[in-house]
Amino acid sequence: MAIVLQALPCLARAPLRPLLPGRPMVRLASGMALGEQAQHLFESTVGAVLPGPMLHRALSLDPSSGLLKVRDRSFQLRQNLYLVGFGKAVLGMAAAAEELLGQHLVQGVISVPKGIRAAMERAGKQEMLLKPHSRVQVFEGAEDNLPDRDALRAALAIRQLAEGLTADDLLLVLISGGGSALLPAPIPPVTLEEKQTLTKLLAARGANIQELNTIRKALSQLKGGGLAQAAYPAQVVSLILSDVVGDPVEVIASGPTVASIHNVQDCLHILNHYGLRAALPRSVKTVLARADSDPHGPHTCGHVLNVIIGSNTLALAEAQRQAEALGYRALVLSAAIQGDVKSVARFYGLLAQVAGAQLTLPGTRASVKEDEQLRELAAELQLPDLQLKEALETVAGARGPVCLLAGGEPTVQLQGSGKGGRNQELALRVGAELGQQPLGSVDVLFLSGGTDGQDGPTEAAGAWVVPELASQAATEGLDVATFLSHNDSHTFFRCFRGGAHLLHTGLTGTNVMDVHFLFLRLR
Repeated sequence: MAIVLQALPCLARAPLRPLLPGRPMVRLASGMALGEQAQHLFESTVGAVLPGPMLHRALSLDPSSGLLKVRDRSFQLRQNLYLVGFGKAVLGMAAAAEELLGQHLVQGVISVPKGIRAAMERAGKQEMLLKPHSRVQVFEGAEDNLPDRDALRAALAIRQLAEGLTADDLLLVLISGGGSALLPAPIPPVTLEEKQTLTKLLAARGANIQELNTIRKALSQLKGGGLAQAAYPAQVVSLILSDVVGDPVEVIASGPTVASIHNVQDCLHILNHYGLRAALPRSVKTVLARADSDPHGPHTCGHVLNVIIGSNTLALAEAQRQAEALGYRALVLSAAIQGDVKSVARFYGLLAQVAGAQLTLPGTRASVKEDEQLRELAAELQLPDLQLKEALETVAGARGPVCLLAGGEPTVQLQGSGKGGRNQELALRVGAELGQQPLGSVDVLFLSGGTDGQDGPTEAAGAWVVPELASQAATEGLDVATFLSHNDSHTFFRCFRGGAHLLHTGLTGTNVMDVHFLFLRLR
């Protein structure tokens, strides 16, 4: 890795700046360049799932009676309301909650990413910050989205607050993406370091978020319903901002207010699948050996109300509205994009080729080979909500530019020691795919961005690419294949055109997974 960095002096000068502008780009009727429209659409999409508006849609308080309504349920407040939270979006959620609940809130503890308050202050996002003299104690931790000692201290403070509640109390739990890393409380004798090492090994071998959370829950005091059990007999209301495909409440942040449905055999199956069972620390073996199918108590949590207040589906619906306002025929392909990033990139590359052929000559198709490959790959990815047929029909019937929208969370199997994130890796791989296929007289742009504003351990949210990416990079001495072999997508994009293809939003204060946009337009 050091050799690669020495060959890239661009890193010393590449500014961390917004997307705009790169090369001169085709302009649409609105006057905005295609790259500008991509960034605008991404920012609008994120804006639709900010925590404040979503929380206010879910909660309402009658000041005169002190009656709190959560969807169709009501709770009487009388100096009995407590709050805990954990996740990348929880600072803004807590600020909105305290503003709404006022003096009814007795005490709160939240665990949020390290540096998020300073980042929000720098960005001027006062609505994401707690007011002076707030009753909510803030812990910052989990730097680079990894559990650490600071997050452990926060988790123990949250557990202490929950355990002190009575049957007369109401606990409001705010949960968002990143919550797992911000709520680490391993069951002794497992240490934080041992649990973190195991999680890293699983992630590096391609484990998806459901598999990671199954292991986390089995080794945690608070996940898998542990927090709900700690708060019993108090009533618990969880407001959840989903960062998981399909919005399963038992998976989001490892389900701290949902009784675990997994058992030890599920854990052992996952560990066997990724070849890690033999390498387990003795402490992990001890905890798994003494655990039954539900180590946290009863199988039901009758004292808990779990409510999803925001999701990737909501974000994509807003993206569709915004794209149509910009003059595109827009369609949501899927909100459940999962699988290895290489396969997902190949899917988008084939989709661009097949859709581009239909856009060039309506009623025609790409070669039978590409069409069959696209459908076979779609079947292999097993995307439950994929609207592929509808998308191709939309393209065939379009009389102007088209924008295909999707969301989810692909996985990256690490092979190198480079720096990047799944969005930048996906974008770079799609760029490589687009450059290998004839696209005729169609302008194509692909964007992949994380709604939380931080893609992996980088300061970028994602990146966008065009078919000319690889050839243009070669003129700058950058070989796409080499960067991909090192999982070094961030370094590539920082060097390529001075970082102009990177998305820089800063921490957004929300997190509903990733969004993918595929723009197609006849020249």
